[in-house]
Amino acid sequence: MTAQDKPNKPLIGILWMLATTACFVMVNIIVHWLGDQVPAAQSAFVRFMWGLIFFAPALARILRQSFPPQVWALFGVRGLLHAVAVGLWFFAMSNIPIADVTAINYLNPIVVTVGGALLLGEGLAWRRVTAVIVALIGALIILRPGMRAIEPGHLAQLGAALFFGGAYLAAKRLTDYVPAGTVVAMMTLVVTVALAPVAIWKWEPITLSETLWLGAVAVFATGGHYCMTRAFAAAPVTVTQPVIFLQLVWAAIAGWSIFGERPDPYVILGGAIIIASVSYMTFREAQLKRRVTPPPPATKI
Repeated sequence: MTAQDKPNKPLIGILWMLATTACFVMVNIIVHWLGDQVPAAQSAFVRFMWGLIFFAPALARILRQSFPPQVWALFGVRGLLHAVAVGLWFFAMSNIPIADVTAINYLNPIVVTVGGALLLGEGLAWRRVTAVIVALIGALIILRPGMRAIEPGHLAQLGAALFFGGAYLAAKRLTDYVPAGTVVAMMTLVVTVALAPVAIWKWEPITLSETLWLGAVAVFATGGHYCMTRAFAAAPVTVTQPVIFLQLVWAAIAGWSIFGERPDPYVILGGAIIIASVSYMTFREAQLKRRVTPPPPATKI
């Protein structure tokens, strides 16, 4: 099926993306509520153990397949990068406001853009460079170095954005060789294995309630990725991408109403600037893709 043949249902795509933001905000709320009751690496490990249970049937089939060495290497690199990113994200979510984590997380597409240009030879046109610069200005507005204390959680989330970006680049390369479902399943396995030594080293007693809440994190995270996939299938990314900004709004409302975190207008402004630059870049990429994709041949009736 070509891009021209795909259904275009904007309202359906927007509704699926709204469901995506709701799922991911629920992930944020649960992890933020758990706080530092459980060490970050241990929390991430337990969350991915739940994911491993979900993917067990698929993994039993996948591990019997034969992949080229470069694919196995990419599985390992992607999983290790994602493991570091997840550990940093759990630490950040436990130590700084939800809205701050959500806003900084919008830098992921910028990291992917720059990494794609430097590592995958995708090029970096002046419009991309402009979008990257604007997004970095948004990040500076959020952090405001010199105007407020930059907490370790902020640095951890910046690191998470960087490692998530690297993981997404590896995943993008993997999709050239294996189906997307295989990429996600193998990522879950490698991340669980990679986090295990750190989690065991820092292991602390964990209650049944905390274990079940981390299981809920796995459910909402999986649901969020599923809803996002359905959104992309229903409508162009240029339609659904701006809806992602609502995740920052929901996060700010949740932080204020549940945790008493006063909304920071600079965080909202910085996040809006980042998402605007990402949305513009996405829109331009879609326009250019349409220009270079030849129209389908006319059908004679």
